[in-house]
Amino acid sequence: MYHLSLYFHFVKLRIRSQMEYRLSFVFDVFAQASISVIDFFMIALLFNRFKELAGWSLWEVGFLYGMIGVCFALAEMFGRGFDVFQRNIVRGDFDTVLIRPLGTFFQVFSHEFLLRRLGRIAQALVVFLIANSQLTVTWSITKVGYLLISLVSGTCFFIGLFVIGATSCFWTVQSIEIINIFTNGGVFMGSYPFSIYRWWFRHFFTFIVPLACVNYFPSLFLLGKIELSGTSPIGVQLAPFAGFLFLGVTMLFWRWGVLHYQSTGH
Repeated sequence: MYHLSLYFHFVKLRIRSQMEYRLSFVFDVFAQASISVIDFFMIALLFNRFKELAGWSLWEVGFLYGMIGVCFALAEMFGRGFDVFQRNIVRGDFDTVLIRPLGTFFQVFSHEFLLRRLGRIAQALVVFLIANSQLTVTWSITKVGYLLISLVSGTCFFIGLFVIGATSCFWTVQSIEIINIFTNGGVFMGSYPFSIYRWWFRHFFTFIVPLACVNYFPSLFLLGKIELSGTSPIGVQLAPFAGFLFLGVTMLFWRWGVLHYQSTGH
C-alpha cells in the first residue's frame, strides 16, 4: 500500500507538470488522436478494395485494431519511464536511482506518466466501440471479464517490451532500435488477423514474443471465431495470461541487467 500511494503521488506530480501549459496539452492529445485516425483510415482503404482479409471483415479487423491500440497506448502512458530510460544511462542518473531506498524497477516505472496518450486511447476505443456496434457479439459477464484481462495483459506485454529495451541500455547505452520492430511494429502486425502470416511468423509471435496471445486469440474468443480458426479452445482461453508471464520474465531480465550495470564513470 505504501508503494501504491507513493506511485499515485508521483503520477499526480507528472500530471500537474504536463497540465502546466493546457493549450499545448490539448493540441498534443488532438495530434495523437489524429495520427491514429489516419492509421485506421489506411486499413479502411484496403478493405474498400478487397472487402475481406482471410475471412475477416473490416469491422472485425477494427475490433483487433481497437484492442491492440488501447493496450499500446496504455503501455506508453504507464511504462514511459522504461521507453526513455536511455537518458538515465547517458546522463549517469541511474547511479542516483541505485542509492535510493526503493526498488529500481519501481523508480523507473513511476518516473514518467504520459497523459497525452489519452488521445490515442480515445481514438482506439472509439474504433473498438464502433466495430462492436457493427458486429453481432453476444456479450456476457464472462466475455467482459475476459476482455478486461486481455487489455491489461496486452498492456503488460508492451511494457515488458519497453523493459527489454531499457535493460539493453546497461550494455549498449542507447536503446537497441530492434525493439521498435516489436513495439510500433507489433501494433501494426496485431491490427491484422495472424492467419494471414506464415507459420513460422505465427509461432514466433505466439510462443517467443506472445503478441498473438494478447490480441488475436482473445479476439477469436470474443468474436466467436475459434472453430473457424482451428485453434484449441483451451489455448485461446488461457492465452491472455501470457502477457503477465512475459512481463514477469522481463522483470527478471531487468534485475539481471541491474546486477551487471557499470556506472558511466567507469
